[in-house]
Amino acid sequence: MRIALTIAGSDSGGGAGIQADLKTFQRFGVFGTSVVTAVTAQNTREVRAVHPMPIEIVLAQLEALADDLAPAALKTGMLATSGLVRAVAGAIARYRFGPYVLDPVMVASSGDRLLDPEAEREVLERLLPLATLVTPNLHEAAILTGSPVNDPADMERAGQALLLRGATAALVKGGHLPGNQLVDVLVTRDGVRHLSHERIATRSTHGTGCTLSAAVTAGLALGRPLEAAVTDALAYVHRAIAAAPGLGRGRGPLGDPGSGDQGLRKP
Repeated sequence: MRIALTIAGSDSGGGAGIQADLKTFQRFGVFGTSVVTAVTAQNTREVRAVHPMPIEIVLAQLEALADDLAPAALKTGMLATSGLVRAVAGAIARYRFGPYVLDPVMVASSGDRLLDPEAEREVLERLLPLATLVTPNLHEAAILTGSPVNDPADMERAGQALLLRGATAALVKGGHLPGNQLVDVLVTRDGVRHLSHERIATRSTHGTGCTLSAAVTAGLALGRPLEAAVTDALAYVHRAIAAAPGLGRGRGPLGDPGSGDQGLRKP
């Protein structure tokens, strides 16, 4: 069985972060390991508290996995502080972990900030050059590139800018675009692909980005080509949104769409 690693924060509401990632890994048939970078107190309405883990504990978790349970692919999510970004980037390079999916978690669905402003440059300079794929939403893409990202043309430019900064590929997510037809833009060194799907009218979108990046990571761990892993992951998330159980009074968690291999291509 292939191993997939998530390096991210814990979500007490269970809809995002480590919890969402491990659920997704399980559905794709890979064994999930985790490095907890922060503990959050949150629900579907708000993030009430964030406690970053001590850097030495994060590094000890990474060392333990490198010694015995090295991943076939990994992702990072919430890293909280510039010190944690530097420590995680150093460990990924030192242990030669990869393929690596960078989900640049900066702001929660509720609007609460999950990354210190000083850490934004560290993500750009230290993590981006290591990334097989970076998966920003429109707001995160604007922060990382320093330019507004409001439509698919902007998304293409942002993706190309992220490749120039060192990423192998970028998936700029269009979930915040207006209209019923959503577009995600995948930019690789071979070109640009627009991936369209119908918007599902729902408030249950908590953990969408975490689930997507975890699904891509699982696909890469299974040996799928990058573009196939991305399209499979988008289909999985679309089904998960449709299956949302309607929990909570805010942005609820995704549902269980069944196996990640359901209807997907094999490597």
